[in-house]
Amino acid sequence: MRKTVSGLYAITPGLADSTLLMGKVDAALRGGACVVQYRNKSADEQLRHEQALAIARLCRGAGACFIVNDSIKLARDVAADGVHLGKDDDGVDAARALLGPAKLIGVSCYNQLWRARDAVAQGADYVAFGSFFPSSTKPGAVTASRELLRAAKKFALPIVAIGGITSENAAGLIEAGADAVAVVSAVFDAPDVERAARRIAGLFAARSVLKLQS
Repeated sequence: MRKTVSGLYAITPGLADSTLLMGKVDAALRGGACVVQYRNKSADEQLRHEQALAIARLCRGAGACFIVNDSIKLARDVAADGVHLGKDDDGVDAARALLGPAKLIGVSCYNQLWRARDAVAQGADYVAFGSFFPSSTKPGAVTASRELLRAAKKFALPIVAIGGITSENAAGLIEAGADAVAVVSAVFDAPDVERAARRIAGLFAARSVLKLQS
C-alpha cells in the first residue's frame, strides 16, 4: 500500500555512528514519527547505503514512511517509499522515471509558492516549505510564513513545514495547514528522543480530536 506523508516527519542527523543513529530512529518511531527521512550529507556512499537500508527496515517494522533525501538512486536501491528533492537535485521527472509511479516524491519549495505550483504540475506527491523559525541545521535558510501554508492548501497535496520547529511552536503551523512538521534537532538532539517525538506527534492527535468534536 502506498504510504502517505502526515504527522511527525523526522529528519535524521548526519551521524557516522550507525548504532547510535539506529537507536535514535527507533526511539523516534516509538514516539510516533510517521515519516523518517534519511539525510546525511557527509557520509560516503557505502555508509549511506548501509544506514539507509537499516532505517528502511526499522520503518517497515513500524509501519512508517521512509524517505531518502536527495539521492534518487539510493532511494531505489534500498526500496525506500520515496525521495525528497531540493532545488539543486534532479527533478521530479527524473525521480519518477527511476522510481516508478508508486513511490512518493517530495519537493522543497522554500518560501516560494511558484515552486510548489511547478512541482505539482510535474507530478510531485507532497511539497515542503520553510524555514518557519531559526534553524541550527540551516542557519542561513530563507524565512517562510504561515500565510504560505494557507495559500498552498489549494494544491490539494500534503504540505510539510520545516525549520526550527519544536513542540512549543508546531501547533500554529498545523493550524495554518501543515499536514506534517519536519524536525531534526528538537527530536534527535533531545535527551529522551522518544518523549520528544511523542510530544510533537501528540499535537496531530489533538487536532484530530478537535476536528471530531467540531
